[in-house]
Amino acid sequence: MEVYELLVVIFLVSFILLLFTGYPIAWILGGLSLVFTGLGIFLNSNFGIDTFLLTRWENFAIIVDRTFALMSNWVLVALPMFVYMGIMLDRSGVAELMMTNFVRVFGKMRGGLAITVVLMGILLAASTGIVGASVVLLATLSIPIMMRQNYSKELASGVVAASGTLGILIPPSIMLVIMADQLSISVGDLFMGAMIPGLVLGAFYLIYVIVLAQLHPSSMPAPADSEKLTAREVWGAVVATVPTATLIVAVLGTIFFGIATPSEASGVGAFGATLLAAANKRLNWQMIRQVGIETSLTSAFIFGIFLGATAFALVMRSLGGDEFIAHLLKGLPFGPTGIVIFILFVAFIAGFFLDWLEIVLIMLPLVAPVVKDLGFNLIWFVVVFAVCLQTSFLTPPVGFSLFYLKGVLPKEITTRHLYIGIIPFVILQLLAVAATFIWPELVLWLPRKMYGSVG
Repeated sequence: MEVYELLVVIFLVSFILLLFTGYPIAWILGGLSLVFTGLGIFLNSNFGIDTFLLTRWENFAIIVDRTFALMSNWVLVALPMFVYMGIMLDRSGVAELMMTNFVRVFGKMRGGLAITVVLMGILLAASTGIVGASVVLLATLSIPIMMRQNYSKELASGVVAASGTLGILIPPSIMLVIMADQLSISVGDLFMGAMIPGLVLGAFYLIYVIVLAQLHPSSMPAPADSEKLTAREVWGAVVATVPTATLIVAVLGTIFFGIATPSEASGVGAFGATLLAAANKRLNWQMIRQVGIETSLTSAFIFGIFLGATAFALVMRSLGGDEFIAHLLKGLPFGPTGIVIFILFVAFIAGFFLDWLEIVLIMLPLVAPVVKDLGFNLIWFVVVFAVCLQTSFLTPPVGFSLFYLKGVLPKEITTRHLYIGIIPFVILQLLAVAATFIWPELVLWLPRKMYGSVG
């Protein structure tokens, strides 16, 4: 192994080990980059080892230019706007109204409450894209009702955790915006490519709930005092979805039909969510202030990791890490398809220990060029990769949906119930990965129909 390859390995292993210290990931990325820059300069000046491109501290100043380029990217303007839209919609009261009307319609049947949660998860995903907000909102609205109806604790917690994660895949998704930025590909193509796989995953959840209700009825008992469903209740549910559906069309429709860019559409979504809050008489200065603070904190967290990852990527490439990873992957004895499967397997395992953001910013830019060189469509691969990262929200010990949910669960639902409850949904997510891998048209058909060609 050559010196630069050894440095790359030590660099990556050091990063993985430091993750377990509990320090903020942005500081780990930036600090480790500084340490290895100093190590490279030391080796060059004292031993003449010149495999490291940053031979002087002044060269590290290129990070300033890269940071300026990052912050000048208009695609990333969509991030705080989509975050604002999700938080404002969460506070607007629209979701509570939908849940109330959906429960009246579906709650009368066996498994109806779980079906309601999945449908709400799909609608929230297509209108907010904020996983934490969706999980907490679904749990607050549905868990008490399911507990009163004697639902299985495992099922109740599992279906809420899984349905809340759909927002990271179904557009408008923050993860897809960041992926598009990292690989310089079209956000619109990714949004359309992820639409069908996201809905397929939601359909998997619905089928699972319906089948389980028939095979194991005691896990989802029907209410004993349910009354006959009326047309008025059905109409109420339809009317309750109109505001959210309108917002979805306003955001995604303008992107899909080329009326607005993702950045412009995000502004439309933020304004629309504010109007919905005003229409529900929830809008006031205190709420605007709280939403603004939460949006700023979330955006700062994301961009902080962006800056650390930019430094990390600079040092990694200066060490020749991208060539090393490409050589390593292409040297695997699996063939092109096997290499892609291996990459997805590594991403799945990484999801147990890393948040999706770190995986997208660090791993994806290293492996995507290799996949493209192997002849695969990049839009297809990125969407399959995104479906795979869906599991990172549910797999312990760093499943963020589990943390969000555990914070609002009643005391009678333990961590054991939660971990058992998410197992079937992780399996369903892996089935969705397999489906999008085996049938690429699930990803490519819609963008091809809209634009005629895909990435």
